[in-house]
Amino acid sequence: MMDLLGYGAFFLTTALIFSLVTLGLNLQWGLTGLFNVGLAGFVAIGAYTSALLTTPDDAARLGGFGLPILVGWLGAMLVGGIAAAITGIATLRLRSDYLAITTFGVAVVVQLVALNNAQKLTGGPFGIGFIPRPFGGLAETPLLFNLSNLAVVSVVTLIVYLALEHLSRSPWGRVLKALREDERAAISLGKSARFYRVQAFAVGGAIMALAGALQAHFTGFIAPDNYLPALTFQVWVMLIVGGSGSNIGAVIGSILVWAIWAGSGALTSVLFSPEQQARAASLQIVAIGVMLCIILLVRPNGLFGDRPWRPRFGKRVRVATGESGTAS
Repeated sequence: MMDLLGYGAFFLTTALIFSLVTLGLNLQWGLTGLFNVGLAGFVAIGAYTSALLTTPDDAARLGGFGLPILVGWLGAMLVGGIAAAITGIATLRLRSDYLAITTFGVAVVVQLVALNNAQKLTGGPFGIGFIPRPFGGLAETPLLFNLSNLAVVSVVTLIVYLALEHLSRSPWGRVLKALREDERAAISLGKSARFYRVQAFAVGGAIMALAGALQAHFTGFIAPDNYLPALTFQVWVMLIVGGSGSNIGAVIGSILVWAIWAGSGALTSVLFSPEQQARAASLQIVAIGVMLCIILLVRPNGLFGDRPWRPRFGKRVRVATGESGTAS
């Protein structure tokens, strides 16, 4: 029972870290309409920044300043936000698929630089270890350690969620929605599309970097293989399932998709022999794909996405425009 509770805390901690990345993507895509498929790069930037700031000195690489974990998280957000702003300034004049290709290229460049060109800084393929973990003194008691980390990640996720809810209802958020729905109309009212888009891209990138920092300190080790394009695929599925434009959908979708991902992985380890498990691992992608198809057939806008209310059984119901009608 205690082991099951400890695993549940571990599972929720990982799922909430994913939900932070999804919240950042929801700000960029769901609220602003920016097609970012390079989010793995910003997660990696946050993870490496926090690791370099907080790890002890190591003669084998640069960095290792031994600063407090909170300083590492703040530094990750700052560097991730700046990197996203620079990327936004350089690329946000592009649209849709061209922007997607460019941001994907940024993520690949970050991963390859961490793997090959910045080994003195990132440890190359060997990664960075000995990253300080919150409540590391409780590591010998897995249940207490996992529950403590779950509490920390839950508080951070709640703060980010409430902040994004406030921003989406603020004048700033309404401008972003206006740019997403009708850019020409928003520009005619004197709003700078590029200025607001760069801001949204930077804030979303900072949130993704914070998630990367949390993940680095939760696991205690990072390597370039943690930030492959599969991470981008996972997060996009989480947002689509939860409902683009909905912050609560981003959180619930992350938990649901991660549950299916982890559950299918556990199932393949039980059903297949060790020699076949490498091939059977692709069934995780199949399980996510099937679930995505089913949800999109039932809820085309995701579980919590905006969906017009339709008249049923002769009752008067409210539709998306605020009008009401009667079933015919």
